[in-house]
Amino acid sequence: MKAAALAQDMNINDFRGGPSWCFRFMRRRNLSIRTRTTVSQQLPKDYQEKLATFHAYCKNKITEKKIQPEHIINMDEVPLTFDIPVNRTVEKRGTSTVSVRTTGNEKSCFTVVLACQANGQKLPPMVIFKRKTLPKENFPAGVVIKVNPKGWMDEEKMSEWLREIYVKRPGGFFHTAPSLLIYDSMRAHITDAVKKQVNQTNSVLAVIPGGLTKELQPLDIGVNRAFKARLRAAWEHWMTEGEHTFTKTGRQRRATYATICQWIVDAWADISVTTVVRAFRKAGIITELPGNSSDTDSDNDEMEPGMLDAVLAQLFNSNTEEDEFEGFVDGE
Repeated sequence: MKAAALAQDMNINDFRGGPSWCFRFMRRRNLSIRTRTTVSQQLPKDYQEKLATFHAYCKNKITEKKIQPEHIINMDEVPLTFDIPVNRTVEKRGTSTVSVRTTGNEKSCFTVVLACQANGQKLPPMVIFKRKTLPKENFPAGVVIKVNPKGWMDEEKMSEWLREIYVKRPGGFFHTAPSLLIYDSMRAHITDAVKKQVNQTNSVLAVIPGGLTKELQPLDIGVNRAFKARLRAAWEHWMTEGEHTFTKTGRQRRATYATICQWIVDAWADISVTTVVRAFRKAGIITELPGNSSDTDSDNDEMEPGMLDAVLAQLFNSNTEEDEFEGFVDGE
């Protein structure tokens, strides 16, 4: 990208600068792709038994209550920050400190609550910002805005999600059709009050055992990463081409709440039906794709968009799903 911009400034019209040129340039200049190392989530020793038990429970409930795919729902919280830089960049070999340009808000956190159905449909996202009052901005349609001091899901926000999003999904308002709600064992998900509220919606609750979300949660398996990649692409575009304002000290201000919510709406809408259904199948919740689609259908849905060529983007875009989320720090 930088070389193409320089070539344009120098009126060099025949410069292409593809991946092959880029890698040769890096080799000549002793440059390499640098990234941080992470420790992935460890599976429990008895995970095979727990997997089989969870699959059997879901299958029995679906068969017993004749639950249709549109009433099998998975919900998950995705922790995000106002800056979404990649963890990889190009720098001299042996460099101990590597800097990436941001607005300085890569630790300012908020939460996006996503939910999707086994037929591939998606529920509106809920965004929980870390503040005490709602921002006075014009937010886009298709997203529910909430706030709390920690910017994370608690029992109150869980109740509001059930009341304002889960119940209002197509076919869910009058509770006539039995449903299966799948989510992890976060404390706010499994309080007595929340369980009672779920039961009142004619729903069966399937709580994923601790440490097995990467094996059993459809959103973790096949959706969240694609969603984050689309958000990162929107942030990259805004950082390079968007309109920016600066503080008196010259620091670039972050994107507005409304802008971030528009990115979320667009990124969520861009996730295809096939991607969602495939995730439910990989999790073992359903066994067949609608229309007998094969795993090779719509492979482009799994591509991570970005401003770089696809070959480079594959190297630069890190898999953030390998990081274990441990909650927000109160002082952030």
